[in-house]
Amino acid sequence: MAGEPAESGAVRAVSTVEVETALAVLPGPRSASSSASGAEPEAAGGAGRFEEEWRRALELVAGSDEVDLICHICPDGDALGSALAAALALRGLGKRVRVSFGDDPQVIPESLSFLPGQELIVPAAAVPAAPGLVLAFDAASEERLGLLRDRALAADALVVFDHHASNPGFGTVRLIDPSAPATAVLVDELLRRLRVPLDQSIATCLYTGIATDTGSFKYRATTPATHEMAGRMLATGIRQDLISRQLWDTTSFGYLKVLAGALERAAFEPEEAGGHGLVWTWVPYQDLALFGVTVEEIEGLIDVLRKPAEADVALVLKQDPDGTLRGSCRSRGAVDVAAACARLGGGGHVYAAGFSTREAVADAVQRFRTALAEVAAAAEADPAGPDAR
Repeated sequence: MAGEPAESGAVRAVSTVEVETALAVLPGPRSASSSASGAEPEAAGGAGRFEEEWRRALELVAGSDEVDLICHICPDGDALGSALAAALALRGLGKRVRVSFGDDPQVIPESLSFLPGQELIVPAAAVPAAPGLVLAFDAASEERLGLLRDRALAADALVVFDHHASNPGFGTVRLIDPSAPATAVLVDELLRRLRVPLDQSIATCLYTGIATDTGSFKYRATTPATHEMAGRMLATGIRQDLISRQLWDTTSFGYLKVLAGALERAAFEPEEAGGHGLVWTWVPYQDLALFGVTVEEIEGLIDVLRKPAEADVALVLKQDPDGTLRGSCRSRGAVDVAAACARLGGGGHVYAAGFSTREAVADAVQRFRTALAEVAAAAEADPAGPDAR
């Protein structure tokens, strides 16, 4: 079937009746969105909280013949999957669409090479200097749009779809819902409101988005509604086993060599992060060049480093050819890493965040230690704190 990493077949639209029939055989209670009563599904992603924003977004889409859809630099499965799903849907409605992200060169991770709709991707330079309508996906800030930042801000209208709690709220229309486990949830709601039927290509993109940002449905943000959405995607006939294998269980041999070096350099500092423990490492660009591995290929390294029970926080610094360090960090919940990364010019979620810097490794790690200490101290002073996702 289209867009899958292995077996292929015809892509077709799937009716509501077919989806609900498939869901009916699943155990557990049915929600309003899957009942046989024919009632309108409950809006996803907390949509009721910003109905006016949805109204404006739909008016803009309806009134535009050409739409540019962009996502954050170095896109992951949620960013690229969301943009491509929306683009495929809008193309089906007769819109002229372009998909892009602000890197030069643009590199699509091998793990996402199966996503359908990639023929719609254009270089950042191909996006007009002053577009009519731009839809931005999964970008927690203007800076995360990279080379497309100025073009997006110069658009007649910029609609932002995002779920990062650290998003300051940019754009003309802001569909930003931190309660959503993935931006793909908001795109699913967009398609529902546009009355676009699911097909296997769109479902592949949306399933990739929610599976990626929920850590294969194991993170705390995963809800019954998340599984309900996944069920609707599976009801189209996509092969989630093949998608998951491509996302998490396929690497090059070179990646194993880079991983070995990163683990050899790993340091455990039990006194850091307010005494909750920090484990960190870094990957020099020389290692990537030696073994023919891209920075994008080692995104999953953080999920290996975060495993030790002794540390609440894990940090991986990945070096670009120009010396820039990209920091990816995770928390088990004792420390808000989004707040720590915000102090370094980054952001993200309570449990998963990142930042970039041109400092030396030692300086970057020391500043991160300081930020963790400040956040831990603030949490101790205010135990209630923000509601963690």
